[in-house]
Amino acid sequence: MSYVSEKGQKDGKPSYSKGLEGVIIGESKKSFIDGERGYLAYVGIPIEQLAQNSTYEETSFLLLHDRLPTEKELYEFRNNLYIYREIPDEVYSIIINSARYGVSPMSLLRLAVDYLSIFDEEADIHSEELNYRKALRLIAKLHTITAAIGRAIKGLEPIRPRDNLSMAASWLYMLKGEIPSKEDERIFDIILILHAEHEINASTFSGRVIISSLTDMYSAVVAAIGSLKGPLHGGANEDVMKMLWEIGTPDRAEEFIARKLKRKEKIPGFGHRVYKNYDPRAAVLKSIAEKLAEKNSDVKNWLEIGKRIEKFMIENLGSKGIYPNVDFYSGIVMSYLGIETRMFTPVFATGRIVGWVAHILEQLKDNRIFRPRVIYVGPEEQNYIPIEQRG
Repeated sequence: MSYVSEKGQKDGKPSYSKGLEGVIIGESKKSFIDGERGYLAYVGIPIEQLAQNSTYEETSFLLLHDRLPTEKELYEFRNNLYIYREIPDEVYSIIINSARYGVSPMSLLRLAVDYLSIFDEEADIHSEELNYRKALRLIAKLHTITAAIGRAIKGLEPIRPRDNLSMAASWLYMLKGEIPSKEDERIFDIILILHAEHEINASTFSGRVIISSLTDMYSAVVAAIGSLKGPLHGGANEDVMKMLWEIGTPDRAEEFIARKLKRKEKIPGFGHRVYKNYDPRAAVLKSIAEKLAEKNSDVKNWLEIGKRIEKFMIENLGSKGIYPNVDFYSGIVMSYLGIETRMFTPVFATGRIVGWVAHILEQLKDNRIFRPRVIYVGPEEQNYIPIEQRG
């Protein structure tokens, strides 16, 4: 029994697309993807230009306001973010105490953001002004939370944020205990920019669905975190580094990938639901890795393995639209910065929080609760049979 015809609809019933692939769920000003040519823009500005010229703070303003800020606006915006960075002692405590039980970093993040909501007296009050303020607080505080998690999972005490550092520099400082070099700060700034927004991916869609019921913003962000935690969404960059370590040396790359493909196994960091060409974010990260390889032997080895994998994959599967995605080179760059693999997905969330709250605010401007349908494929109408007659 099915309501779907060859043309996709029958008797006014909706057509079906598994995983909602290609289904339009609304309008957005936040980002545009042309998967056929490998193009990504935030509010009309190509990602390559933002990675080269912008900062995470400026990109955050762009995504929240749908325009670039003036110099004065950016100054005030940065100051507000920096003021909001600190989190309650109780949130630090729950991170530290939970980490002792071996809880995964993404589970710690989900727990901490949920717990953070009880300290916000405005959490359940909806107004444009209050929602914007909550969005800024969530952006700032999530950065502090993920850095604290990075230390807690290693048994280290958290480091409080400093209000005289950029978002990128502050995060690295809170993670490692020392102010980063300007080069490392800039590299991490670009990582945050590249992960800040990506249209209606699973986590962003989760956030929009949850906020559509007019619940609080924290609940929507927690839902987004839960979605990102899944290995099909946020965990591929970890798998890429594990693969590079397993391969070990460049001369083993092609044979290793050929064996995996023969077993019909997925190659982490390749393929994308939307991109059928080279992911532009991967190109930016590859360029950074190439510069780092000139002075770092580990990066040089990882990059050479990665390039051989890329060449082999494109030669064999490029015709099917299988190219590197953002996860393929991001792990190499983050590893260079001293970020361990289990923190890769929390770093993803650290950048993406602005995209989540930007979409949440956009959803609230013209909200209608999501209520899709399913195609019923169960039995036709039947009568109830008393239990003593069954059998």
